[in-house]
Amino acid sequence: MSAASEPERKIRLAQALAIYLKIGLLSFGGPAGQIALMHDEIVERRRWVRDGDFANGLSVAMVLPGPEAQQLATWLGWRLHGLAGGLAAGLAFILPGAALMILLAWIAAAHGQMPLVAAVFYGIQPAVLVIVARAVVNLGRRALARPADWALAGAAFGLLWGAGLPFPLIIGLAALAGLLLPPKAPPQPVAGAPFSAGQVARTLAAGLGLIAAVWLGVRALFGADPFDGIAYLFTTAAFVSFGGAYALLPYVAERAVEIYGWLTPAQMLNGLAIAEATPGPLILVTTYAGFFAGAGSGQGALTAALATFYTFAPSFTLILAVAPYVAAVERQPLLRRALAGVSAAVVGVVLNLAVYLAEAALMPAGPASLERPKLALLALFAAAALWRPWPMHVLVLAGAVAGLALLGAGAI
Repeated sequence: MSAASEPERKIRLAQALAIYLKIGLLSFGGPAGQIALMHDEIVERRRWVRDGDFANGLSVAMVLPGPEAQQLATWLGWRLHGLAGGLAAGLAFILPGAALMILLAWIAAAHGQMPLVAAVFYGIQPAVLVIVARAVVNLGRRALARPADWALAGAAFGLLWGAGLPFPLIIGLAALAGLLLPPKAPPQPVAGAPFSAGQVARTLAAGLGLIAAVWLGVRALFGADPFDGIAYLFTTAAFVSFGGAYALLPYVAERAVEIYGWLTPAQMLNGLAIAEATPGPLILVTTYAGFFAGAGSGQGALTAALATFYTFAPSFTLILAVAPYVAAVERQPLLRRALAGVSAAVVGVVLNLAVYLAEAALMPAGPASLERPKLALLALFAAAALWRPWPMHVLVLAGAVAGLALLGAGAI
């Protein structure tokens, strides 16, 4: 039996909000688990949205920049209750995790040097390296179907690692390369609501206007530093975040660590570990990085909240702009070819992230500083992951326990 549509069911927004909050609080396990949870709660159990509509919304969320699970949640809310529903569903999906991330970032900043806290982070870093390596493999299986895809992935890695080209430029070049490659599948006929460029433009203008107003207001109240950097980094990152949080992290890490100096590579790795183990999209690691931008001046909570806003406001804007036209957008042949190129390049981008984080965790001061206990944990977790696909939060928890065990044994 197909799901009933929202006019037939007359679902109250308050009723739906309770389900959105439940999803936000239970959304562990990365985008695949989060999307499965949404499908179970909204399509299977309550039949609020038809399965075909859910699939169309997911397809568009996957081709837009930004976290696909959050954009899907926003679109589902819009599908049921318009703009108010979209905002309610999207915010309910991210705010529980964002609040927890700010609390944990404060603990890391204020007490990260305490032996027990440091031991926990010591142990979870090798676990996160295994998780990122697994992401490279999984992305490669999906995106690298042709020799040209492998070439794009290799070129992206080389241009990032060897030439140091900026991430937004890599994404643009990959999209152009995708347009030049033959399509993987024949184009499908476009269906759905008639496309309205004016409606899309008005939504985009409203979203960009809100971002500009927040930036100007914060600048007037608190000054330029570090707030201009936060606005520039996280807004830019949001508009080029194709391929999920793993693809975005090298760019964020490069700017936040190397350019702005807000945190160290090891602290960035710790933030990724925390994001893996808390509910909400993995891209909430930007909340953690944003906290450190203001931690030294006692403004960590403010800068974390702003980083979260600048990360997600573009995502809300884009999905709400195309929400009425998901069927048409999902079948645009040029868009899908460009995104095929980006998807292939993202594999090389995430491989670059894996190398960057491995160096930060295992050789923090160069090859002579090799952390042998971490290397042993890395081998142990890699073997465990090959034996069984453990959930991400289980690996992170095992890493925390291992770090405490090493501290108790006097090995660190």
